Amino acid sequence: MIDSVVFNPDIHHRRSLRLKSYDYSCAGAYFVTICTWQRECLFGAIKDGEMRLNEMGLIVESLWCRLPEHFTNINLDTYAVMPNHFHGILHITESVGAKQDSPALPGFPGLSSL
Repeated sequence: MIDSVVFNPDIHHRRSLRLKSYDYSCAGAYFVTICTWQRECLFGAIKDGEMRLNEMGLIVESLWCRLPEHFTNINLDTYAVMPNHFHGILHITESVGAKQDSPALPGFPGLSSL
């Protein structure tokens, strides 16, 4: 059983699957993947075939679950926190008006209280 995965850029490379002409601000279901810097295993480890979240992994899980508190036009579906990345399905229920060059949103209030 593998307890951790080491990132190897020679075999772990991805190309964007985004559709160039699709407006990603539209309502719909979106599959989200977020990876850690250099695929460093920051969120926990797989032990005995089971993902065991560490403190940072629990924070990622908590923030995912709290997204609807900050964005009323979304619903969350299934998700998985892995040692070096996160997968989730997010349903945007109405157009968000996001643009490619929009400035970043401010940080979550209360983040330090986790």
